[in-house]
Amino acid sequence: MHAQTLPTTTPSSAGWSNVAVLVGRFIFVAMFAMALAMKLMDIRATAAYIGSAGFPAALVLAWLAALFEAALVVCLATGGWFRPAALAAAVYVVFLGFAFHGPSKWAANQMEFGFFVDHFTFLAGLLYAAAHGPGKLARRA
Repeated sequence: MHAQTLPTTTPSSAGWSNVAVLVGRFIFVAMFAMALAMKLMDIRATAAYIGSAGFPAALVLAWLAALFEAALVVCLATGGWFRPAALAAAVYVVFLGFAFHGPSKWAANQMEFGFFVDHFTFLAGLLYAAAHGPGKLARRA
């Protein structure tokens, strides 16, 4: 018995998959845009949260995080530098999971475990996006 190779898309599904990739990209954009908006609404509160996790120069780190998230929004929305941006976002999401919701937080608040796990579902999507690219409806860098 020989293994058959099935086509990954059919003529009728090609348009649908382009739209699905675009919708997925904009879900990422929405998530990072919301995180950015929350930081910008009260950058000092963001800095206090960063400081409470034990990081020095928290206000500087808060501004750097905001700039990084703004760059991610632009790259993910336009499709320019999409793969490197998705990979950088994946690393960032894992860092955030461990730094702010990691195992040391679980005993004090069991909900932190759920927050931690959510970062890995986000990671899976970002890795998939990085592997497959921004789709046909993207501005190429």
